[in-house]
Amino acid sequence: MLRGCFSEFKSSTAVLHRRRTAAMFFIMFVFSYLVLNSTFDSCQIRLPEYLVSSTDIFSSAISLHSLSDSADTSLETVLEEASMHDKTVILTTLNEAWADPNNSILDLFLASFRFGYQTSRLLNHLVIIALDQKAFVRCKRVHTHCFALTTEGVDFSQEAYFMTPDYLKMMWRRVDFLRSVLEMGYNFLFTDADVMWLRDPFPHFYPDADFQIACDHYSGNSTDVATNLANGGFSFVRSNIRSIEFYKYWYSSRVTYPDLHDQDVLNNIKFDSILTDIHLKLRFLDTTYFGGFCEPSRDLNKVCTMHANCCVGLDNKVHDLRIMLQDWKNFMALPPNMKSSLRSTWRAPKNCSLALRRHLDLSGTTAETIS
Repeated sequence: MLRGCFSEFKSSTAVLHRRRTAAMFFIMFVFSYLVLNSTFDSCQIRLPEYLVSSTDIFSSAISLHSLSDSADTSLETVLEEASMHDKTVILTTLNEAWADPNNSILDLFLASFRFGYQTSRLLNHLVIIALDQKAFVRCKRVHTHCFALTTEGVDFSQEAYFMTPDYLKMMWRRVDFLRSVLEMGYNFLFTDADVMWLRDPFPHFYPDADFQIACDHYSGNSTDVATNLANGGFSFVRSNIRSIEFYKYWYSSRVTYPDLHDQDVLNNIKFDSILTDIHLKLRFLDTTYFGGFCEPSRDLNKVCTMHANCCVGLDNKVHDLRIMLQDWKNFMALPPNMKSSLRSTWRAPKNCSLALRRHLDLSGTTAETIS
C-alpha cells in the first residue's frame, strides 16, 4: 500500500514538474518576443514578410485589447515628435484596406512625397492615424510616426463603401479626433491618403485663416461660401478657440443631418450664423494648386496636391493614382525650359470616371457628393 502511495506521489510530482517547466518556457518566450518587438520598433528594423506575418498572429492575441490604452497615452508624444517648430503636424487616416501592400493607397501616398518637389522633408511631420490593428502594424513597418485610434465595437478595417453606416461612423470619428488634436494645441494639415503631394502646399495657405479647405469645385473666390463646394479630404486648421468651437459644432451637427456625411454637413453648416458669431475665418483653396479628379489642376508648374475625389472604388483609385504619379514623374524628368512651356494635362481620371458614371446612373446622386 505504501509503495502504491509513493508511486502515485512520484507521478504527481513529475506532472507538476512538467507543468512548471512548460510555464517557464512560455513566460520566457513571451518575454523574449516583447523585447525583440520593442527593439524592432525602436530601431525601425524590418523583418522579412514571411516572418512578420507569423509574429503578427501572436501580436494580435496579446495586444488587441491593450492597443487603445497604449496609444491614448502616447498621442502627445507622437504629435510632439512629429510637429514643426510652430506645433503644426500633418495628419492622415489609414485602415487595413488602404494599407494592403498588394494594392496600396498608402504606398502611393508616401511615394508622392518622395517624388514631389521639396516634399520629402514633410514626411518628418506626417502622423498616420491607424484605425485598426493591421493598419497600425503596416504603418510601423513603413513610417516613423504612427498612432493607433481604435473605436470600441466598430470595425474600420475593411473598405468603407461610400455612405454606408461604417463609412459615416469613420468620417465622424475622424472629425471628433481632429477636434481633440486642436484642443491639445496643435495646428494640423489633414490630408486623405488618396491625395498625391507634388509640391509643398504651405506657401499657398492664407496666413489669417482659422480653417481653410480644398474644394470639389472652386468658384475663383476664396471667401465665396455660396458657390465653393468644400472637400473634407484636405484642410489646414489653426488651433484656437474659434476652430475648436467650430469642430464641436460640426460634430454635433451630425444629429441635425443624420443621413449626410461630414462633408455634406459642412457644406450645409457653412451658412449658419454661428460661424459669424464665433468669428471663424474660413477660406476655400484654389484648385489651381489643390486639384482633384472632380476639378483637376491644369498647370503642372503650379499644382501642389491632386486628390482622387469624385471616384468610387479602391481599385479604381489605385489604378488612376498610379497613372497620375507616372505623369508627374515624366514631368519632373523634363528639362526646365520644357517644363515652363508645357501645357499638358493629366491622363487620369480613367477608371474613376467610368466608375463614377456607373455609380451616378445607379444611385441618382451627383458628382458633388462623391469623395
